[in-house]
Amino acid sequence: MSEGLVHAFLIGESGKPRTLDWNGIRAWKPELGMMWVHLDASFEESRQWVATGSYLPSIVPNALLADETRPRVNAVGDGALVVLRGVNLNPGADPEDMVSIRLWVESQRVISVRLRRMLSVEDVVASLEQQPLTGTGDLVVRLTGRLVDRMSDVIDGMEERVADLEQSVLHEPEQSMRFNLTDLRREAITLRRYLAPQREALGRLQGEQLSWFTELDRLRLREVYDRLIRHVEDLDAVRERAAVVQEELISHLSNQINQRMYVLSVVAAVFLPLGFLTGLLGVNVGGIPGAESPYGFVAFILILVLLVVLQAWYFIKKRWF
Repeated sequence: MSEGLVHAFLIGESGKPRTLDWNGIRAWKPELGMMWVHLDASFEESRQWVATGSYLPSIVPNALLADETRPRVNAVGDGALVVLRGVNLNPGADPEDMVSIRLWVESQRVISVRLRRMLSVEDVVASLEQQPLTGTGDLVVRLTGRLVDRMSDVIDGMEERVADLEQSVLHEPEQSMRFNLTDLRREAITLRRYLAPQREALGRLQGEQLSWFTELDRLRLREVYDRLIRHVEDLDAVRERAAVVQEELISHLSNQINQRMYVLSVVAAVFLPLGFLTGLLGVNVGGIPGAESPYGFVAFILILVLLVVLQAWYFIKKRWF
């Protein structure tokens, strides 16, 4: 990568890509063919070229270089500003920490900007040799499709995790499940936060009347749009299933606590009168019944045993056991 230039291709009539450097990018003219420039905005040269050397409409450079973005599509003349999000599959990253890609698309040029590496772009670059591009609309659809495809494995993994938790809560619920459920719900909420506006953005892109966006591109994008809708629905289902599992777990833990408190209450009820009698007869004053009798202690033990038996009979009769 040369000073923020990640990829740059010139695609002629054959559809085959030719790699460009900064000099080739600056010398590009629409009649030479379609150009795709992919930049890393963390480099100053990339930012300078987007701001002053790319001859973009006035509002576009700031949108491409913004630190925080939200998925959206804005048509400006015959061009479109497209901001999309994808799951973060970089090593050591959390998938729900989504990465953004910002694109300016016109009939013969696509400028894409990233802040962090995005594997979906690498997928599209790898496909250029096998599947020549037919236009800028084709590039947008391919990139959007790969973004959605990359989400599938992450969302399928979340569905498997919630299914495992559903099985565990029925058999061996554990305290640690609460943390797993919390993490799962947080991930689902975070992903949906970005996928819902991305769904709206793709829907709007389908409706924009742009010369470079063909009817075939529109049909292919509709398929991507449908897959994205299914992902959003799957995330809603994961979140709701996780909530149900969490309620079941809380109910199970509450039942365990109630059972333990019940046992303690029964034990306390049994020993309360016994403790009263032993305390009463253990006071160090004269006149205690049986104090002078050699059978006093045995008689007292028998009274306590009889009292326990009567309590047990009463508890069983009341179905407290």
